[in-house]
Order: sequence, then structure tokens, then C-alpha cells
Amino acid sequence: MADVEKVHCLIIGSGPAGYTAAIYAARANLKPVLYQGLQPGGQLTITTDVENYPGYPNGIMGPQMMIDFEQQAQRMGADIRWGMATKVDASVRPFRVEIDEEKWIEADALIVATGASAKWLGLESEQRLNGHGVSACAVCDGFFFKGQEVAIVGAGDTACEEALYLSKLCSTVHMLVRRGEMRASKVMQARVLNTPNIKVYWNSETKEVMGEHKVDSIKILNHETKEETVIPVKAFFVAIGHTPNSNLFKGILDMDDQGYLITVPGTSKTNVEGIFACGDVQDKNYRQAVTAAGSGCMAALDTERYLGALEHAAH
Repeated sequence: MADVEKVHCLIIGSGPAGYTAAIYAARANLKPVLYQGLQPGGQLTITTDVENYPGYPNGIMGPQMMIDFEQQAQRMGADIRWGMATKVDASVRPFRVEIDEEKWIEADALIVATGASAKWLGLESEQRLNGHGVSACAVCDGFFFKGQEVAIVGAGDTACEEALYLSKLCSTVHMLVRRGEMRASKVMQARVLNTPNIKVYWNSETKEVMGEHKVDSIKILNHETKEETVIPVKAFFVAIGHTPNSNLFKGILDMDDQGYLITVPGTSKTNVEGIFACGDVQDKNYRQAVTAAGSGCMAALDTERYLGALEHAAH
């Protein structure tokens, strides 16, 4: 085995949770090393205006906000690196983490801030037009389609929330539901069905998003009637859920049936002592930048206490 780098506190992931953990850990002199992962800055780098984060009265662009977070963590002394954790061995102390399938790091404590990724339908046209009218965040991008016709696919509470949000901005919202019923709570369904400019299509599957350089229509198939319909829209929003980026910890950390890491309520502690989780990888309820940042702070404080107790025991 090649020489192994030893670090006190290792943070995996670089959204609001990871960077906030790095800021707090650096100030506590834990000398944190943070690996940014596949998408430095996380989901906020694919959003545009962030208007709901406190302290930015005029709003801020998501990517710029993540650069600010990163620079603040660096200024506090965090060692921020490009690279991705590819394996974790939690059966040994210190923990061993493989980076980019080539180097190993030993860490006394581990903060998991790997976030979540939006689920997509898997259409070629959806990927091709992503960012050109196709979006997984209505709250982020709805504003750009004011007064226009848009479509949204999904049947849960999030899809209903996003459809209602779009209904306040757009002339018509075409909502595509794959089955004959929604999964959303009764209250949310009632709100959607009582909104005059939301048109719900039951038993409908999106076959294709159409348009050369930007979305101009979608083709849908009704499972009952076998009828194909083309609906002219300027945007296509996908709201079919998120997948937590937790594969790395399968068989190591406790997770729910969707793969979200389970933490002890009111803390960032996982079932493995010395591994802490924060941000969207353990939060399927709120999924906001501000709540992720708050949980990153909790993870750093929990880590500081854990490492302090370890050192105390060693003396």
C-alpha cells in the first residue's frame, strides 16, 4: 500500500452543508480537509437566483453563493480539494477513505455532506435541453417563463407545490401524472385541482421533449386511450423526487428505504461513532440551502466534541 495521508477531520461534499462544516471545523482548529466531489457547490450550482437565503437582500446567483462559501472556508484555514471519495472502510480506526480510486486517506472523524441529486425521466431530449427550458427546480427557474405555458411532471407533494408556484407566474401549467391518482397529500391535491390555470393530465407519460435549441412542446401518451398529444410549452419541469448520494455508505451507515442517511434526532450523529451526516443526504423534508448550512454547523460541533473526547481518553 502506498503511503497514506493522515487527517484529523475529513469532509466529503461541498454544498452549503459541507462548506459550513468546513468553516466551523477550521475555526475549531480541526484542520479539516474537504473533497468537493463530482459537483463542487452541489445543487445550488445548477440554480440561478437564490432569493431566500438570509443576508442577501438583493438575492444572489447560486454558483456565486457557493464560491463565497468556499472562499470563506478557505480563509478560515480549510484545505479544499478537487476530488471524489470512491470507497470507505469504517471497520478500522482511523477511518480509511479512498479518493478518486487511487489514494487513501486516514481520518479520525468523517463528515458526510454528499447531498442529493434530482431524478430525471431518462429521455435523451430531456438531457439535451436541460438548462434550455428543461429544469428540475420550478422555484429556481419558473421566473424565466412568466406569462407562458409550461409543463410539470410528478404526482407528489413537491410536484404539487411546484405546480402551484408556477401557476402564480405562468399562464397555464400542464401537469402530467403517470397514474390515475396522485401520491400527494389530500390538501395539496385539492389545491392543485382547484387552481383554474393548472390542467392535470391523468395516466399520462412524457414521450419526448421537443425543440431544437430550446423547449417548444412536449409529446405525451395517455395509457388508457393510447392517444398521443403534442402540447406547446416553453418549459418542462421534472418533479419526480431526489436521490440521496449515499451509495458510498451502503452497508456501513443506517439509511431509510429511499437511501437517506439516518441521524440521531437533533444531532448529526450516524450509527457509526465518529461519522456525522449533514445536508440533503440526510434531509428529505426541507432541502433548503439555509437548513443544509445549519446542519453543517451541527456536524462540525458534534465532530469537535467527539475528537475532544477521543484526545481526552488518549491522555
